[in-house]
Amino acid sequence: MGRILIVDDTMFMRTLLKNILFSGGHDIVGEAADGVEALARYQELKPDLVTMDIVMPKVNGIEALKAIKAADPSAKIIMCTAVGQEQMVKLAVKSGAKGYIVKPFQAPKVLEEVKNVLSA
Repeated sequence: MGRILIVDDTMFMRTLLKNILFSGGHDIVGEAADGVEALARYQELKPDLVTMDIVMPKVNGIEALKAIKAADPSAKIIMCTAVGQEQMVKLAVKSGAKGYIVKPFQAPKVLEEVKNVLSA
């Protein structure tokens, strides 16, 4: 299974996602609470996959996605979005995101998307 970095500004969402991913056999190698921390943790940990919230303080998920992709074009990043953020999802995919999951998270959908992106 994959080594995953979880990026979200709310601890509750990070914990929820961590539990879902762990139940699917994935290894959570780290967490970050904003885009600045996400880039640093990505470079430090070299995860197989990143789950990235779009709306975060300091540097948002789109900008963090672009920074990570600039540093590592092969990075696999799945965006986490709330219902109604379709334009942001389109921008994220255009910027290099490999997929997206919608809040509130549903474990089967999260695990399916992660599996699809890791196997791509």
